[in-house]
Amino acid sequence: MKPTLFILAAGMGSRYGGLKQLDGVGPNNETIMDYSIFDAIRSGFDKLVFVIRKDFETDFRSVIVGKYEKHIRVEVVFQSIDDLPDGFTCPPERTKPWGTNHAVMMGKSVINEPFAVINADDFYGLNSFEVLGKELMTVSGKQNEYCMVGFRVGNTLSESGSVARGVCETNQDGFLVSVVERTDVERINGIIQFTNEHGKTCVLDENAPVSMNMWGFTPEYFDYSQAYLKRFLQENITNPKSEFFIPLMVNDLVTSKRAKVKVLDTASKWFGITYINDRQSVVDKIKALVDAGEYPAKLF
Repeated sequence: MKPTLFILAAGMGSRYGGLKQLDGVGPNNETIMDYSIFDAIRSGFDKLVFVIRKDFETDFRSVIVGKYEKHIRVEVVFQSIDDLPDGFTCPPERTKPWGTNHAVMMGKSVINEPFAVINADDFYGLNSFEVLGKELMTVSGKQNEYCMVGFRVGNTLSESGSVARGVCETNQDGFLVSVVERTDVERINGIIQFTNEHGKTCVLDENAPVSMNMWGFTPEYFDYSQAYLKRFLQENITNPKSEFFIPLMVNDLVTSKRAKVKVLDTASKWFGITYINDRQSVVDKIKALVDAGEYPAKLF
């Protein structure tokens, strides 16, 4: 069974100021998301699912979805802060979405096959989709065998300043032990370093795997998420800044040994617009890939 690509786009309207300002970075105004979808199609994915805000639907369907429908099946689902399990009501002061794993849960009604999860605004590169698609095709019909793409940290840094990265610890068989968020990750004098929770500077190996929110799951993940969300809300519903993130769910499954997560190595170089100064660098990198023949000048 071919896998599905699930794109987290619920924050798109607020971050970019609406569809009109969805940033074109390719030679024909392609967005970063266009490149991800193009790479997914040529890596064997045969369905797209977008999670967006409901108030974004009309524009999103007309401007975004239309260009993909001739190339791949497309579904749209919606994330709302009021979409909570029975017995829970969103506090009136809450304005922030409930996080990436809550967004993933919205796909349950349309996804019955292995699926990948990515951010809409990150450039992941062809090889990352190839390794993820290949792995997802091997777990069709299985349960509790998940995966994530572990980017080499040296391939994910910004030239404009420090970044936060989910640094992965793996066992000798290449399965995830934990993901720890590290801040102030930066290359200084050729050495990659970060600041730990005690304020101490620590060195990271160039090839240390980090999570860039590129995951692979099978459908029972939705049920685990539903159960965990109830526990999460019991503890956090009154905190207006609390969010149910994917690594929180994954760490719970890994530490309780209910699921395994294979960390997949990729040679792809991740990039995105972390700082405003990153934009021109992204445009230049994509132009270089087009000039090298890795992408056509016009994708869709």
